[in-house]
This record gives sequence, C-alpha cells and structure tokens, in this order.
Amino acid sequence: MTAYADLSTREAYGKVLVELGKEHKDIVVLDADLSRSTMTKYFAEKFPERFIECGLEEQNMMSIAAGLAATGKIPFVSTFAVFAACRCFDQVRVCIAQPKLNVKVVATHGGITVGEDGASHHAIEDLALYCSLPGFNVVVPADAIETVEAVKAAVAIEGPFYIRLGRPKFPAVYTDGYYFKLGKAVTMREGKDATIIACGIMVSKALEAANSLASQGVDCRVLNMPTLKPLDEGAIIEVATQTGAIVVAEEHLLHGGLGSRVAQVVAREKPVPMSFIGIKDVYAKSGKPDELLQKHSLTAEAIEQAVKAVVAKKPVG
Repeated sequence: MTAYADLSTREAYGKVLVELGKEHKDIVVLDADLSRSTMTKYFAEKFPERFIECGLEEQNMMSIAAGLAATGKIPFVSTFAVFAACRCFDQVRVCIAQPKLNVKVVATHGGITVGEDGASHHAIEDLALYCSLPGFNVVVPADAIETVEAVKAAVAIEGPFYIRLGRPKFPAVYTDGYYFKLGKAVTMREGKDATIIACGIMVSKALEAANSLASQGVDCRVLNMPTLKPLDEGAIIEVATQTGAIVVAEEHLLHGGLGSRVAQVVAREKPVPMSFIGIKDVYAKSGKPDELLQKHSLTAEAIEQAVKAVVAKKPVG
C-alpha cells in the first residue's frame, strides 16, 4: 500500500497538499483557526507565505478565496464540513458558485463520525447544500488513497470543488494504482442479484455486507460513487438493468444526498426496487463514532437487511 493508506482522509489531504504545493506555485491555502484539525498545518509549516489564517471568520474566508481565484490563484479552503456548508452557504453561492470560480473547498469532520462534538458539529446537510449549487463538483472519497487522488484531480480540473473528508480513519478499500476520475463510479465487487451504491465510510461497510450476503447465496455488486456531482448516471442505469435492485448507503440525511440523486436517475430511466441507508429526519447526539453509526443504522448489518428486502421485491421471472 502507499504511504497514505494508513492515514485518515484528513491527514492524507494535509500531506498531499504539501506535495502539490511544491509542484503548483499558484496554490494558496486558507483556514479558519482549525489547521491542526484539518491538517492544513503541514502546508502552513512548509509554505507560510502561501497560507492565510482567517481566524473564526469562515464566511469572510470564502470571499477571500473567491478573490484569490479571480486573480488566477488556486485556493484551497478548509474548515469543518458543518461550517463550510451551513455557516458559509451564502458566500459560497454568491462569491464562488455563481461566477464559477476555481475554489477548492476541502472540508473535514463530515457526517456523524465527528462523534463527541455533538449535533452542532455533525455535518449531515452538507451534501444536499453543495449538490444544489450549479456548476459545483461534489466528491466524497472512500478512503485516504482516494482522497489523495481526488485532491490531485481538483487541482487539475478548473472549477469549484467540494470534497468531504472525515475525522476518524476510514478502512482502506484501495491500494496502489488507483486512479480517480471525476464523475465516474468504481465497481468494487461484481454481483448479479442486487447493487449497493455507497460513498465515503459506507463503502467499506457495503463491502462487508456484500461478503456476508455471499455466504447466504445473495450475489451483491458494490459500486463506490465518490462523485455525487457530476453523477455517473450511466453506471446507475447499468446496475439497475443488470441487477434489478439497488440499496444506497451514505453518512448523510436520507434526503438531499447520494440516495436522492440516485433515485432521480432510477425513477426517470430504469425503475427498480430501492432502499436507502442514511440518517433519518433527526439530528444525532454526542457519542463515540461507532456508537452513533450503530444508533443510526449506518452499519453493514443494516445494509445487508436492506439488500434482502429489495431482492424480495424483484419481479419473478
């Protein structure tokens, strides 16, 4: 495995940002008093002249990044996902999305695996908000290796990005040689009876569920969908046609995220039985990440049961 494989997604981001900073002199990094948590501290140590500490002024940070992008710089903006989405939405919408500026928002501490920080810091609406912005690319890597490749792609591709990372270490699902392509899903496991489409930390849980199902005679495909926008509609239509049943799993509210986007395609192009693993219409409480995932049924076991339910709904013959 690469040197990044054993890192959390946020640590991998901090490390690769330094490497990219050596290659691209136009990269500048902005943070809002959280560089030790978002791991932009590594860039700040290496390139202090290209690091801007904005303090507790997240909205202003987005506006500064927009100004830098307008002058030809490649700004990376980092803070916790809940602040990048909820606190800064107006500035992101008006200053970055509408003029289609080349700003890369890389937010850490996404979802409920932020854990003990509680509901005020759990980003569970962020994907819905960023997917609503015309022209934004929205990416949720499954592990540290995919994070590195997604950040590299964000530098190479002109336009605004939102990349959502986590606080804890995600189980590695990739090894050396993985290549991230914006807007393309990745088949992690073949199968003919149903498909699990997942992103982020739920990809490893989807693979765990598929392995368990295989021992019970259910042949389940697993599709990693790291890019929520632009969405790989072709891959969705293909798995709907070939496997006839879909379960979507994500660490986000059930409405507005990956499940909603997949369901739009399925309903329009190839209706099949579907089920959704995500956070119901509630805010989570403070707790350890694993406890919260269990409480909100973001588990391999829940995915497994959902797959069995949709397979039972498939037409006979």
